[in-house]
Amino acid sequence: MTLRRTSIVTLTALTALAAAGAGLTPTAAARSGTAYHVDCAKGDDTASGTSARAAWRTVAKASGHTFGPGDRLLLKRGTSCTGVLAPKGAGAAGAPVRIDAYGDKRAAKPRVEAQGARAAVHLVNTEQWEIRNLDLSNTGPATTTERRAGLYVQLTDYGTAEHFVVDGVDVHDVNGADFKDPDPSGGILFVVRGTAKPTRFAGVRVEDSTVRHVDRTGIGIMSTWDGPGKFATGVRFQRNKAYDVGGDGIVVHETSRARVEHNYVDGFNMRSAGYNAGVWAWESEDALYQFNEVTGGHGTRDSMAYDIDGGNVRNTYRYNYSHDNEGGFLLVCNGEGKVSDGNRIHDNISVNDRNTTSPYAVISVVCGAATDTQVYRNTVVTDRADTALVSNNGPTGVTFRDNVFVGASTGSGSPIEDTVSTYEGNLYWNTAQPRDTKAVNADPRFVSAAPAKPGDVRLKDGSPARGAGVGTDDGTAYDYFGNPIPDPPNIGADQAR
Repeated sequence: MTLRRTSIVTLTALTALAAAGAGLTPTAAARSGTAYHVDCAKGDDTASGTSARAAWRTVAKASGHTFGPGDRLLLKRGTSCTGVLAPKGAGAAGAPVRIDAYGDKRAAKPRVEAQGARAAVHLVNTEQWEIRNLDLSNTGPATTTERRAGLYVQLTDYGTAEHFVVDGVDVHDVNGADFKDPDPSGGILFVVRGTAKPTRFAGVRVEDSTVRHVDRTGIGIMSTWDGPGKFATGVRFQRNKAYDVGGDGIVVHETSRARVEHNYVDGFNMRSAGYNAGVWAWESEDALYQFNEVTGGHGTRDSMAYDIDGGNVRNTYRYNYSHDNEGGFLLVCNGEGKVSDGNRIHDNISVNDRNTTSPYAVISVVCGAATDTQVYRNTVVTDRADTALVSNNGPTGVTFRDNVFVGASTGSGSPIEDTVSTYEGNLYWNTAQPRDTKAVNADPRFVSAAPAKPGDVRLKDGSPARGAGVGTDDGTAYDYFGNPIPDPPNIGADQAR
């Protein structure tokens, strides 16, 4: 024991002396770290890895190394590796471990193909990592029993894990089993497991990344911990793109003040037998979703673009666009025994969404009752006469106010099948809601008679929607298009005067 303690003290002193000789404090020396290289085409696992000329050959070699604060693990561009990259160690505040690419920037991002393993990049019980500029895939034999992912960060009875950044990572071709949360297959996943110790993420940023043809969740964070301190904080999913996702597009579970913005989802619920949505949350408080676009939702078993689901409190959807989804624009569906309260859906646009299966519609209010759910200043238009614009099979607590509802121009239009929710001062065209005593029943006079994009639902001069709304003190100053919201406001998403 004495010898070991002496060795540690000596090593610490030598490190400090080396740092001083280099003109660095010990803290700065730790932050500078060491760069390790992997070249899966020409590297050598017997090399040091500390330069491009002495690069390791395999991700297995890198996975056997323990990284520390400020270290970098660099994979060569234009190369393809097989296996699982599962490095050990952790960074520190201000000195994360970084995984990135090196080499000719004109070459393709370095690829890691996991060949059916749990994940291509797999981090377990660690923190302070940044992962950039990788190409990840995970294709194995067809399975109904194995969970697979592209990038998978897993905590089990760990405590609070801080600071993760995923930036410019492309995940594709992940054919995992159709297991839903809290531990699914998927593209980019952050998962908390265990029941012995309060565990959560604090600071997760996924940005400018792409998932394509993955099962079953595109990008997500979720947890099995259901006690005090369960909410992940500092969650930001921004400027990502998800295509051809087997189940859910982008989902946040057990989060506080998550922001999901400027994302694009095209094709979700493509291969799942479960219930899925494009962008949504479960048991999350104060989540903000804005400037997202969701299209191509497949199927009518949910498949809505956006969702206020079980246990959501003070979640807000604003400035989002939804179009051409088979499952519709919006689901309001509180879970059994959960509290869903104070949620807001405003200043969004839905064009030509539909859901032809009862009890669903373009907007569906189903499942358990919510309280104080306000849906206002949205424009919802569909060209389908075989879908309802709104349906409600019994739950209370939802108010629709100052929305523009436009049904199909053929036949008898598109109905509103809701005898439960509150309706106040909406505009209806090719549809009706007799219980709305302040209804405006008139052509909204869109700039296009057949809307196909957001700009098509702008209002012409003389529109009966102009100035016909009621002000809402929600702190929102601008509409979907960036126009200041006047007083009194217009009905619908276009607030131009």
